[in-house]
Amino acid sequence: MSHESRERAKYFVHEHALCESTTIGEQTRIWAFAHVLPGARIGRDCNICDHVFIENDVVIGDRVTVKCGVQLWDGLRVADDVFIGPNATFSNDKYPQSKKYQERVLQTHLGRGASIGSGANVLPGVTIGARAMVGAGAVVTHDVPARAIVSGNPARIVSYVDTPRRPTASPAHVPERGTAVLPTGVDGVTLHRLVLVEDLRGTLSAGEFGTHVPFTARRYFMVFDVPGKDVRGEHAHRKCHQFLVCARGSVAVVVDNGRTSEEVMLDAPDLGLYVPPMVWAVQYRYSSDALLLVFASDPYDPDDYIRDYDEFRAAAS
Repeated sequence: MSHESRERAKYFVHEHALCESTTIGEQTRIWAFAHVLPGARIGRDCNICDHVFIENDVVIGDRVTVKCGVQLWDGLRVADDVFIGPNATFSNDKYPQSKKYQERVLQTHLGRGASIGSGANVLPGVTIGARAMVGAGAVVTHDVPARAIVSGNPARIVSYVDTPRRPTASPAHVPERGTAVLPTGVDGVTLHRLVLVEDLRGTLSAGEFGTHVPFTARRYFMVFDVPGKDVRGEHAHRKCHQFLVCARGSVAVVVDNGRTSEEVMLDAPDLGLYVPPMVWAVQYRYSSDALLLVFASDPYDPDDYIRDYDEFRAAAS
């Protein structure tokens, strides 16, 4: 591509770079010793740094930064506003062999606003959710939920972006005995202290629907034997109300209304969390003995679930 053509296209290619694609957005910059193959598509205002290789079947959104020493192989789909740190590694073949090619390339998706730390290794076919963060050197073997922060080998969720943890040891953040309800930082989500009776015969916790639980339940389910590394929930309900009690052990619950989010630790059988409709909820950090009891206001209806975080954000706005 001639210098004059690039000027008309309004994107920059360094004189020591090789850019064979003409599908490059305005204000994008491709720096020295980068190589972009003809089929690659790159959006607007991207920054492709030195020694980056981009194969043919790669789609990159707008305002993406790809730092030095990164190779983007066929099948990679990168949404807008993604950051890819130096020497991050992607692959598209689970069982690579010399001179043997797979019939179908696995697609790997990086969601809007995701960040991939330096030296991270992302295996083929994985989806990194919107605004998720992958720590430096992490090895990502499974999908990463939206806004989750993962690290380690294999990568595990350690927290969530912009989600403060409620300190459960503080009376200001957890209802004391005799105090029924305490608001959280997410509108509509409340913590409830249930009845607890202790005597020589044992301990009893109880609650009444309409009094301690702010709706009449039509369904319940229990979650247990969850490996500590696994995540549950990851959805919102359009109409269904839920009330969560960790009857044994502990579990962390992330609640998010699309504007603010907070992490709440349920670690006592007389502590309940009310989650109204249109609140995204995730449960993780299960203790090995955790037993989570959930009351629901409605029978199971698959159409009531919103399982895509971007869809939820759009519906909640």
